[in-house]
Amino acid sequence: MAEGQESSEKMTAKHKKRDANLLAFTGAAALLALTAGFAISAFNSHRRRSKKKDLPGSTVRVSLPAPEILKLADRIIAKSKEVHDTVTSIPLDKVSYANVIAPLADLEAQQFPLIQSCVFPKLVSTLEDVRRASAEAERRIDAHISTCSKREDLYRVVKAFSVKGEWMNPEAKHYVKCLVTDFERNGLNLTVTKREEAQRLRAQIDELSLRYIRNLNDDSTCILFSEAELTGLPPEYLKSLDKAENGKYKVAMKSHHVLILLELCKVGTTRRIVATTYGKRCGDVNLSVLERLVELRHKYARLFGYSNYADYAVDLRMAKTSSKVFEFLEDISASLNDMATRELTMLKDLKKEEEGELPFGIEDLLYYVKRVEEKQFDLDFVALRQFFPVDLVLSGIFKILQDLFGLRFQKIADAEVWHSDVCVFSVFDLSSCELLGFFYLDLYKRDGKYDNTCVVALQSGALSSNGERQIPVALLISQLQKDNGGHNGLLRFSEVVSLFHEFGHVVQHICNRASFARFSGLRVDPDFVEIPSLVLENWCYESFSLKLISGFHQDITKPIKDEICRSLKRWRYFFSALKLKQEILYCLCRRHLYLKIS
Repeated sequence: MAEGQESSEKMTAKHKKRDANLLAFTGAAALLALTAGFAISAFNSHRRRSKKKDLPGSTVRVSLPAPEILKLADRIIAKSKEVHDTVTSIPLDKVSYANVIAPLADLEAQQFPLIQSCVFPKLVSTLEDVRRASAEAERRIDAHISTCSKREDLYRVVKAFSVKGEWMNPEAKHYVKCLVTDFERNGLNLTVTKREEAQRLRAQIDELSLRYIRNLNDDSTCILFSEAELTGLPPEYLKSLDKAENGKYKVAMKSHHVLILLELCKVGTTRRIVATTYGKRCGDVNLSVLERLVELRHKYARLFGYSNYADYAVDLRMAKTSSKVFEFLEDISASLNDMATRELTMLKDLKKEEEGELPFGIEDLLYYVKRVEEKQFDLDFVALRQFFPVDLVLSGIFKILQDLFGLRFQKIADAEVWHSDVCVFSVFDLSSCELLGFFYLDLYKRDGKYDNTCVVALQSGALSSNGERQIPVALLISQLQKDNGGHNGLLRFSEVVSLFHEFGHVVQHICNRASFARFSGLRVDPDFVEIPSLVLENWCYESFSLKLISGFHQDITKPIKDEICRSLKRWRYFFSALKLKQEILYCLCRRHLYLKIS
């Protein structure tokens, strides 16, 4: 995921071309190509710092100490104020693209990599003081950005230029439109009384939203189970659990513990207790927070002339209105009814065979889907890991991206990084040898590191007003587990799919050629941002690409077998109706909350 949009523009990573020889490459050949062609070579840079190479064209700082992070944040804010004050001093009858829009666009392009230099260390740094400083820098910068978005004098000059309509090109026109929309979504086109009310409501909404998330993150609920009550769970899962004084295992109500348990635990009462407890986390405190949030969001939307918050939320999306979203979801849901009913009946019948007349509950869904899959498919996902050594998977991904998009990847030796596990790659156009960008690869779990998989845009490929284009830089963060010897390990198939997905974001970011940082890389309309990666995931289920990224770890010349490739493709769509119905249910519940007061 692009970090979901949990970190909005911070989180969160295109081209074309296909090679007819793709089928001819096995995983071993891809690894040899990687070694011979681009994995070992070093990229020469202009400067050196502590005998480590900088990336030419990159202004991203990757190893700032805590005090320097805070100093940089303060310099960013000071420079932003200076530019904004200069722009707002322009008389309204003298506004032009050159004195209003260009300075704002240049400021955004120049400051984006500096802001990310302050912000991304909180995700990956090994030093606690650096992570704390990074979080504080983000707080200061976000507060400043929020203040700027409410500056009436800045809104007036941008609005004055937009009214003149002297556009440089369609992209510049869209950029100005977005600037105006941002100001007006913050209430600057409202009366003073309504604007003050909107700002008050926004502050309350933001505080309550943070409180809701913080309550979940801080929740330390654990349930004690005996080994017998955890029957079916693998030994490595049990080893990962803490034990109570009475010898029972502590199962924390965290997603990485809960999902595995609900999928593999054979004891129905254990699954029910865990599913119920997990669903009720922070219920006492967060229900009241949620009710208040719904109320405040409704009031906020009404101030802007919307009938409900759902319409306010989707106004900038393709659907435009919540009613269209609702119709779309209802149509999909209705088309799935017959198939979903058959799938659910299959699961209920299997539970009846194994547990008698006990009712089928949400806690049974993952477990019995897994049981049916075991009966229907000859797929041993534990054994399948032996065909996905991480180095071989990466070399295969690079080869596929080369053939699809005409890209060449080259590992940079001795680049400056924040941990010895981190690798840096330059990306070139295969035909012209033009340098397109760089990306950092931070693959393995460690203490203090962000615990999700995502791509972070570090520098955009925006154009400056003098026509020079920046070099895009991205960071791919993953949570792979090293083997017991501390070496690169074997990947689960789900991790292979996840890597394909995230590399879609990397390619999208590096190959984007938008002129403005606002639209560059991953900073595209939210309706589109996940599409390239979702499309790229399809390659994980095709025989020729599976063979390219696979090889038995003790003999990589032996790729995955054809029948397993076919089984994986069939398995992908197994119980797809029920799974999609569940996603639709979440969407409808959210919409219902937004419409609750209407």
